[in-house]
Amino acid sequence: HVQLVESGGGPAQTGGSLTIYCKASEDIINRACMGWFRQAPGKDREGVAGLDSDGDITYADSVRGRFTISKDNGNNRIELRMTSLKPEDTAMYVCAADLDPFCTSTYCSGGHCRVGTTEYPYRGQGTQVTVS
Repeated sequence: HVQLVESGGGPAQTGGSLTIYCKASEDIINRACMGWFRQAPGKDREGVAGLDSDGDITYADSVRGRFTISKDNGNNRIELRMTSLKPEDTAMYVCAADLDPFCTSTYCSGGHCRVGTTEYPYRGQGTQVTVS
């Protein structure tokens, strides 16, 4: 059973930067789709960034150009580098993974595509990011 553990969250200032991490219990980062979604009080869950096993990356429009997702193979983890932070980035950031061989970083339905991480079955407990 795959376990995902997030770390690196905390407070940050508007315009500042923060990096969060997700370590997997098994060596899955090169054969799984992985990424992040976030949940803020009173808001819908939002897929933030996804990375599939082919290296394709998808970002939400709200973070594109500010956030960067990457793999750290040596530590069996993925990272989300967040820059130019805004108060609206405040949320619980949850790491998610999908081991389905046909998984992708993008989920499309009815002509609308978004980051597919909210659909991934494996999830961590989350790490809180608060921007003020």
